[in-house]
Amino acid sequence: MTVRRIMGTEIEYGISVPGQPGANPMVTSSQIVNAYAARPELAKGGRARWDYEEETPLRDARGFTYSGALYDPAENLADDDTGLANVILTNGARLYVDHAHPEYSTPEVTNPAEAVLYDKAGEVTMAEAAARAAATPGIGAINLYKNNTDNKGASYGAHENYLMSRSVPFSDIISHFTPFLVSRQVMCGAGRIGIGQDASESGFQITQRSDFFEVEVGLETTLKRPIINTRDEPHADAERYRRLHVIIGDANLAEYATYLKLGTASIVLAMIEAGAFDGSLSIADPVPELRAVSHDPTLQHEIRLRNGKKLTAVQLQQEIQKQAEAFCGTDPDDETKRVLALWGEVLDKLARDPFECADLLDWPAKLQLLNRYRDRESLDWNSTKLQAIDLQYHDVRPEKGLYHRLVSRGRMRRMFTDEQVNEAMFEPPHDTRAFFRGRCLSRYPSEVVAASWDSVIFDVGSDSLVRVPMMEPEKGTKAHVGDLFDRCAAAKDLLDIITGD
Repeated sequence: MTVRRIMGTEIEYGISVPGQPGANPMVTSSQIVNAYAARPELAKGGRARWDYEEETPLRDARGFTYSGALYDPAENLADDDTGLANVILTNGARLYVDHAHPEYSTPEVTNPAEAVLYDKAGEVTMAEAAARAAATPGIGAINLYKNNTDNKGASYGAHENYLMSRSVPFSDIISHFTPFLVSRQVMCGAGRIGIGQDASESGFQITQRSDFFEVEVGLETTLKRPIINTRDEPHADAERYRRLHVIIGDANLAEYATYLKLGTASIVLAMIEAGAFDGSLSIADPVPELRAVSHDPTLQHEIRLRNGKKLTAVQLQQEIQKQAEAFCGTDPDDETKRVLALWGEVLDKLARDPFECADLLDWPAKLQLLNRYRDRESLDWNSTKLQAIDLQYHDVRPEKGLYHRLVSRGRMRRMFTDEQVNEAMFEPPHDTRAFFRGRCLSRYPSEVVAASWDSVIFDVGSDSLVRVPMMEPEKGTKAHVGDLFDRCAAAKDLLDIITGD
């Protein structure tokens, strides 16, 4: 048993222009991405476009394809036509404009620790992009926040992706992954002032996203959001793989919260693939329970299961964790041991006192910070000052963000150093196809005309473009092709070897 699998994150960042509440978010998002795209290593060869040819966002995992326009990748093509940006980075990631927000999609990685590293690299990329935009004549300051709602009724996504076996019935994923997702928010919530989509009710809740979910299962990502998203777009060999697109979750700043979010999910998916769950943890009414758990930072709310039993979210997670330890056996690999141990440790602390996790998780850290201001200045939850503090926690600028202040004061534990994160901004993962994509962009920028998750397209002066498919995510690694980049000065030389010409 191993926690390892192909995974990654996609984060849409909140955006605002100081003094200009009516600023066009699509324009400002484009300015952010284009400012970063002006970096020398990205601009020197022209900009490779994103290849949408293989994308199928309307295909549903339940076995059918929608004919309506729930989502159309042509929206993003239109973005390109109107000057909105879409950049493929040398670390294999993607930075682009999506639904009026700048979005960073990490490269594919094989384990939760690297997922944290590249997710954190996305934060630093966004901070630099904002700084570059501010230094561009005619643009000025644009603030970015790694959060999920404007507290006025709008929400934007923090998505996870997990590659898993195509052979698993999708009904099993719905049955067994739903209880995990409903209860895991006690570890992975980012915290939020306000109850309801528009924050019309005062109070503090554990997550930023839970109030925006309306159904248990569905294909949508922006309206009638489902707990289980059914988009069937594997970006890999569709005969072998399914990419589970998880849209329910907050954008975490705390590195250990992100680590737990991805690591525990990977273990639970391995258990689903193996048929290890018996259905005894199924929740009677998942959507209301999702919200009720988020609305209770005391963690006392009891979730009603279909068998009539009631458990708090922490107790439900503890039961899943106990089953996971039994499933993993006595000799899991080191990374799996690390996830299991941290999972158990955090749940024990949450059961005693959530503030014991204030150095590990976002929502206890934020709530502790807010409570200090409330006590010191006798503020209630409707205070605009508290709401400003809530937002400031998520500011990506190291000198402004309150999360960053906690880190600098040693009150938030980290997994990686600044040096490691900065390296990940430019260096791709070595053990996935992202290595091939990233190296092609850094070594042959003028000859790569397009790329996607599963292909790179070259123009080497021949009669037609050359597409290199990458349907296996664990091929194209440094071990497979690293020496080719050392040997090949031009893309044509690389292609001659790959194609056997």
